[in-house]
Amino acid sequence: MAENRYFRNDMPRFVAETEEAINGDSLLKLLALPYDKTKEKFLRAALDLKEAIVKETVNYTGRRAKDFTLYTGALGTAFLLFKSYQVTRNENDLKLCADMVDVCESASRGSDLVTFICGRAGVCALGAVVAKHCEDQKLMDLYLSLFKEIQMPYGVPNELLYGRAGYLWACYFLNKYVGNETITSKHIGATVKNMLKEGGQLAKGGNCPLMYEWHGKRYWGAAHGLAGIMHVLMDLQMKPEEQDYVQGTLCYMIQNRFPSGNYPSSEGSREDRLVHWCHGAPGVALTLAKAAQVFGDEGYLKAAIEAGEVIWNRGLLKRVGICHGISGNTYVFLSLYRLTRDVKYLYRAKAFACFLLDKAESLISKGIMHGGDHPHSLFEGYGGMAYLFFDMVDPLQARFPAYEL
Repeated sequence: MAENRYFRNDMPRFVAETEEAINGDSLLKLLALPYDKTKEKFLRAALDLKEAIVKETVNYTGRRAKDFTLYTGALGTAFLLFKSYQVTRNENDLKLCADMVDVCESASRGSDLVTFICGRAGVCALGAVVAKHCEDQKLMDLYLSLFKEIQMPYGVPNELLYGRAGYLWACYFLNKYVGNETITSKHIGATVKNMLKEGGQLAKGGNCPLMYEWHGKRYWGAAHGLAGIMHVLMDLQMKPEEQDYVQGTLCYMIQNRFPSGNYPSSEGSREDRLVHWCHGAPGVALTLAKAAQVFGDEGYLKAAIEAGEVIWNRGLLKRVGICHGISGNTYVFLSLYRLTRDVKYLYRAKAFACFLLDKAESLISKGIMHGGDHPHSLFEGYGGMAYLFFDMVDPLQARFPAYEL
């Protein structure tokens, strides 16, 4: 089970909140603190982290960005600034966000990467949305024009980080924040048609209606595989046969999960090791929770809840990040809380977030926990933790960044 990947979760399964002083360690005291007071601590921590990340990123980037991506680069800091603006309405955050997107736009010219998380589509989409919030129509139109110039390269995969699903997510982001049909249904439909065609072709002869490859592997997770692709397809107004493809694929995944309740990282894998957003139960759980909402099927909710148990038991990872860390895994509980309104899931989200708030800095300094290969980034490092803390201020509005709309 590779227990060295995660901390044993010794936190109580539930702690009642109280105004009275309680005995216990600092983490237990945080768990017992009323949520209104806890969210004040999350907000302070988020703002402090944001300032440190901005200082480091701006000093390093200047007017040039070696890495423009949302995943590990400057666009991730811009996205964090936009989140900070949404929570605090600090106009300085919005202005600095716009400046950083401009730097990323220059750096991304000529890139053949087309997705929101790792490509030029993310730069142009965020640029247009930020320009709208700045009430700069001319700049918004420029970013939209640049977005519409993006061409799908030959041989592009279908997954979220580098493929068609990631491009579609950028289209949906624009349609949500700029206006419906900013990117037309016809344009989106053409991309979806190619995705379904390729997924059906690769699935022929198997028991799963859709199957996809990335670098020769048939991945299941959110970043490169089935969970991420199905998640994006569910944002469509699907035809009945398209619904059947998606539901059949999700049912196949549920039926073929590990006995532990975790999910394989790829087709045929027998290694029950990874409990990450990118590979394993967390990314699949977010997709199943969405399926429960889209299709109104209690079976998907049951499966999402069962995956949530895996995350509670094995998801307290020795990393802080969004992609493969505690921050990303916390979003499963936030999603389940939003879907069920069961305070158990709000408590679990609070518990994981409080673990980070109370212990991450100390554990990283001691070398027990990993701060990420790119420690100031959104998906691998402190940026994701800061984003989570901002989301903990209003948990019903929380969304996994660049995955949940």
